[in-house]
Amino acid sequence: RQSVAPPLGQMSTAVAPIRAFVRATTTPTTPSARVSRASRLPIRAAASTMSAPMSAGEAAALPYTIAPPAHPTYSIADAIKLALEEDIADVGDISSLSTIPEATVSTATLLAKADGVLAGQALCNQILAAVDPDVTVSWSKLDGDVIRRGDIFCEMTGKAHSILRAERVLLNFMQRMSGIATLTKAMADAAAPAYMLETRKTVPGLRLPDKWAVLIGGGKNHRMGLFDMIMIKDNHIAASGGIDKAVANAQNFLKEKGMDGVKIEVETRTMDEVRQVVQLLDDDDVVTSAVSRVMLDNMSLDDMKEAVVLIGGRVETEASGNVTLETVHAIGQTGVTFISSGALTHSVVACDISLNIGT
Repeated sequence: RQSVAPPLGQMSTAVAPIRAFVRATTTPTTPSARVSRASRLPIRAAASTMSAPMSAGEAAALPYTIAPPAHPTYSIADAIKLALEEDIADVGDISSLSTIPEATVSTATLLAKADGVLAGQALCNQILAAVDPDVTVSWSKLDGDVIRRGDIFCEMTGKAHSILRAERVLLNFMQRMSGIATLTKAMADAAAPAYMLETRKTVPGLRLPDKWAVLIGGGKNHRMGLFDMIMIKDNHIAASGGIDKAVANAQNFLKEKGMDGVKIEVETRTMDEVRQVVQLLDDDDVVTSAVSRVMLDNMSLDDMKEAVVLIGGRVETEASGNVTLETVHAIGQTGVTFISSGALTHSVVACDISLNIGT
């Protein structure tokens, strides 16, 4: 199928984050830029040699290089189990069963076929351990490390049946997570001094791995779901009868439920709505103790700058809407605390990685 080139001067969606990543990791930055990013990015130079081989069971028990976010009910082990089961059903891998003797032992490598930020390495250990804890693994790159096209960054040895049963599942997770981490790094670098956040626009069932990849790429996590932060958006405001009523109702709910640690974010779309929130924050007769952030949704750069000045540090600010790799730098210079982008997870381009068994 013939591909269609983007208009002259416009970078394709698939290539843009890769090119931005390559520029960010090969072009010297100014001292001030290095300082502004140093404390927040996990990206680091990685060893070029393989680590000592260990069983997948042992590797899966190692401390995380970059820990996943917390979730009260989500289980990574269950997500892995579901992914493996949907691939073999109650039958098995009939391709391997029919062609490879069961006792065959093979060595396979993971090859980077594109530049990026590796994410999913720790998850890979857990997948291999779930399939066959006796498979041995050796890594030269860990989560958060830069990978370059042509890098062989993992070697695994074990039963061929085990490696091939795990292959597609581990690649699906790793390619997606690495794509998210790569785009996150490119956008986080451009957004400084603001911090990049993802949204809830994740693949159903993969919320935690998607948000984990954002952390690995140097971003920060927004709320995990509908349960850990109150976000008063336009529909809540409309249904409750206004910003003031929505905030009052939310504050009362938190008090009644004893949810003292939960915060409230209020979405605003106009400068008039920003002024309404500031009025509430300044009114001693109105309880706003849980309001910690104001979202500036789809505002112009000038309005964002004005809103930041008007809010004056009372609470955090978050820019949202029309956030792309091309617009994020200018948004980051408006003074907002955070920039959220659904694109980090809802339309990411997977990082090309392959698993190859030696002959």
